[in-house]
Amino acid sequence: MIGFRGNLAGEEAAAGIAVGVTEGRGLDGSGRWLVEHLPWLERHLDDAEFTGKSGQIVVVPGGEGAPYRRIALVGLGAEPDFEQVRRAAGGAARALEKMPTVATTLHEYPVPGAAEAVGLGFVLGSYGFHRLKSEPKPSAIATVVLLDGDDGAIEAARRGATIGAGVTFARDLVNTPAMGKSPETLAGIAAEMASESGLRIRVLDEREIEAEGLGGLRGVSLGATNPPRLVELWYEPPGAGAFLAVVGKGIVFDSGGLSIKTAESMETMKTDMSGAAAVFGAMQVIAALGLPVKVLGIAPLTENMPGGSALRPGDVLKARNGKTIEVLNTDAEGRLVLADGLSLAAEQHPDLIVDLATLTGACMVALGEKIAGLFGADAPAARVQAAADAAGERVWRMPLPEDYRKNIDSDVADMKNTGPRYGGAINAALLLKEFAGDVPWVHLDIAGPARASEAEHYLTKGGTGFGVRTLVQLARDMGGMVSPGTE
Repeated sequence: MIGFRGNLAGEEAAAGIAVGVTEGRGLDGSGRWLVEHLPWLERHLDDAEFTGKSGQIVVVPGGEGAPYRRIALVGLGAEPDFEQVRRAAGGAARALEKMPTVATTLHEYPVPGAAEAVGLGFVLGSYGFHRLKSEPKPSAIATVVLLDGDDGAIEAARRGATIGAGVTFARDLVNTPAMGKSPETLAGIAAEMASESGLRIRVLDEREIEAEGLGGLRGVSLGATNPPRLVELWYEPPGAGAFLAVVGKGIVFDSGGLSIKTAESMETMKTDMSGAAAVFGAMQVIAALGLPVKVLGIAPLTENMPGGSALRPGDVLKARNGKTIEVLNTDAEGRLVLADGLSLAAEQHPDLIVDLATLTGACMVALGEKIAGLFGADAPAARVQAAADAAGERVWRMPLPEDYRKNIDSDVADMKNTGPRYGGAINAALLLKEFAGDVPWVHLDIAGPARASEAEHYLTKGGTGFGVRTLVQLARDMGGMVSPGTE
């Protein structure tokens, strides 16, 4: 992981420098120094039409007059905030990826939490999934130097890097091909992480899943050769003042089952376990930060395959809490495994349950690829919304109208797993609500932002690790800790 420290020592030099520029080409002290010592720089910026708008980046060679091989000037926009600094740091990491040591002044912007934003942005921006390439070319950045950074700034940057490590852990899981992450393999990875992080873990195999009445998870797994697993992770610090439960959908590959998807639709289905990956990543970070809140993480893990024993349209499953679901479309399987995960979480009586799932294409139709749908009652939804805003993950509150509940009424069971064509994301959320009991509950439909179709700022193409930062921030808030964007 990238290291963060203060000023360069003695004759030490950084290979690159990242300097933030506000709109109107507002330069900080380092930027003005560079202009003074590189007389051609302002003309170059004119030619590049660089004004400091958010997202603009110009990279130039240092040359004579500046002790850097590469200089990245990064636009912060007119009024930089926590997220703009984070994006600028991520963009700088991508622009200077061949520089082993990078200096920066981005942490000096008068934005609460700027140093943490820099740490997080650099770690996320330098990420790449290279393990399967014959000639991998990962980022060379090993050290980021916060120029004139004090001990508090360095500590904050390292905290941001810790959060970034949890996000990249989730990204790696999502980006791994399905053949390399069977439910058993993922459960093993979770166990290794739990051991390293000091978490308590319980893993249920296929026999225990059936014995414990997890009918949704068992039913979805019937067509797969690789057996299912359910992972429970427990973080239980002494004196915890609140209790959060998080549940993540873990469909490690989704063929659609007998209601089979098109070939094109299957191309990205290794990402259908993004909710579970977010739970694993968040639990790692929460433990590493030592947050004063009790957290339960649950991940039901299975493939959804069209084998000879596969679930058939018209079959009825009984979930953990005893409610029955008629399965009319086997490609609406995520809600079936979440029914069991939510039931287990509700039995523990936490203060709040949050589930995350790449659940519906309907949510993507409504909100596009970059915004998650947020469903829940007013108070818990507002709490999760605030955490997502502080974390820089975009969510949008969606309705949960009670009169839509009849859309999932079944003639033969308590409910069916599909409703009318329109309002599909709402219908799915209303089904999930049946399994949260009386516990305050929020559902995040992350079908869009769980995967990036293009690289930008601190995102690379592929799995994004969406949800890790929101869950960590939520745990911070519930533990009474100060938001990094307001400290």
